[in-house]
Amino acid sequence: MKLSKKYSTLLAASAFMFLLPLQKLSAQEALKSYEEEYYDFLSLQGKSERNYLNYRTLSDSVWEIDEDNPWQNNQMRSLFTLFELKNPKSNYFLDGIYLGLTTEIYGPEWFNSYNTEYPFGVNDGAFWQGRGYNTSMTAGARVEGFGFELTIKPQVSFSQNLEYEIMASTRGNGFGSYYANCDAPQRFGDSSFWTYDWGDSEIRWSWRAFTIGFGTQSVWLGPNYLYPLMLSNNAATFPKLDIGIRKTPVTIPWINYYLGDFELRFMLGRLTESDYFDTDDSNNHNQYVLWTASYAPSFIPGLTLGVNKVCISNADDDKWLSYLNPFYAKNRLKKNHGNYGEDQKISFTADWLLEKVGMEFYTEIGVDDYLDGGLDFYEYARYPFHTMSYTVGLQQCITISKSKNLYGKINFEWNNTEPSQDYQMWGTYNFATHSQIIQGYTNRGQFLGSGIGYGGNSQQLSFTLYSPHGYDRFFIGRNNPDNAYIFGKCTTLDTATVAGKYFTAFKANFYVGAETMWFVWKGFTLDAAFAYNLVINPTYSPGYSYPGYFGKTLVDCYREKSYLNNFNFRLGLKYTF
Repeated sequence: MKLSKKYSTLLAASAFMFLLPLQKLSAQEALKSYEEEYYDFLSLQGKSERNYLNYRTLSDSVWEIDEDNPWQNNQMRSLFTLFELKNPKSNYFLDGIYLGLTTEIYGPEWFNSYNTEYPFGVNDGAFWQGRGYNTSMTAGARVEGFGFELTIKPQVSFSQNLEYEIMASTRGNGFGSYYANCDAPQRFGDSSFWTYDWGDSEIRWSWRAFTIGFGTQSVWLGPNYLYPLMLSNNAATFPKLDIGIRKTPVTIPWINYYLGDFELRFMLGRLTESDYFDTDDSNNHNQYVLWTASYAPSFIPGLTLGVNKVCISNADDDKWLSYLNPFYAKNRLKKNHGNYGEDQKISFTADWLLEKVGMEFYTEIGVDDYLDGGLDFYEYARYPFHTMSYTVGLQQCITISKSKNLYGKINFEWNNTEPSQDYQMWGTYNFATHSQIIQGYTNRGQFLGSGIGYGGNSQQLSFTLYSPHGYDRFFIGRNNPDNAYIFGKCTTLDTATVAGKYFTAFKANFYVGAETMWFVWKGFTLDAAFAYNLVINPTYSPGYSYPGYFGKTLVDCYREKSYLNNFNFRLGLKYTF
């Protein structure tokens, strides 16, 4: 039996769930956890409903599910009613909040990985999966009642961080990025280290669809399955204040016409550079301002449209209110405004879920900054592809055996963040770098959105089999993490030198692997994975081959194969209350 759709907001859903003390049903789930991915899979079949449109955190990832599903006999995360008021007086304000107190427990969850030759791992928060042994532990609890929500869920991790060859660095005592304007260390120092991160912790107050909160919960922005352009859980969390309207139905008064669902969120956050960037304490922090809105029209079932706008500036910048204006298109330069420079990005998303066939199509298109004329029709009619990046993807549900509760899911995603062609006439460009925000689009040394970085492309195909025991997944993919590095050489070196040294020097990753998760006994799960990762040209430098001619010019040609065979092993243990 499917729960009623009218309980679309978090608090209304909670009130419905806990009419009986200690009743257990599914609750909020962490981003990219196996629970959240499972509920999302059920949404392809119409057996669950997403409680968000475009913006989700642990607190927003609330699910309503059918009782009939492959994992129905296994213990999932539970909400427990501590107490609730009996027969409270009804009024407009009190009807918008749950008059009781509930709690849920997260974990404990223990994750382990080992990389034989090279770092491998994304979408894991502050955790750095370098070469060697890596481990992280997370656990926490959530208490909710009378409109308030308090979540404490930190992450502690360890990285052995063994040595491997890296490129010449412009910053960070030899460990930083090979770009001057990007805080993305190639290796986090020369020794093992521990990291503590507040993770998905926050305090929040909500009334009906309205919500306001402060904390460090990771944000996943848009429909992308692997690599969102703007925000994901790839980097360490950062403190932020957000306010807005969660997914809520909009109806025209008087005629009682349902327009569809709407979502709006504003965020003000504070970013921090890593210890491997510079020793200047005056530039350690940047300001992060986000404006995002989404709409799911009633007249096109399953379609969701969204727009996300980000502006990063100096931490002391007092113009943050201006950045909440979606039409703000100025570009204040440091040379004219002291220490205040800006880096603006915008993306548009579209997601179409077709429940009848169990299929979903999605895309995200983004641009960095604007053309010289700002939001000018002439500029974009002349060349609309300036700094454009995009993602396209699909998910397809397959019924294998209803009697045995076996269902499959195919996922394919293609990302492209390579520089637009007009940069052949300009110079080096990367979506994550910026001359005014010298740390780039990062927090504590990791990229805020795409886990593989920016300036390249990626393709991944996966098949997941869901069954009563858990799931089995097979995946294959490849990526170029940063072709922009080589493309930038075309504007700084002569053609013959570029052809001789960089024509075959693109860095690439090819990987193939499998993972599985088993419900070992009630509440306890074990997951394991193995992947083979071929790292091609890890430092963009094939070996020297021979002197050769490019036209009439004699140049040194680099054509020898350069690669690493990396093997990735993963093991995770989790207990669910």
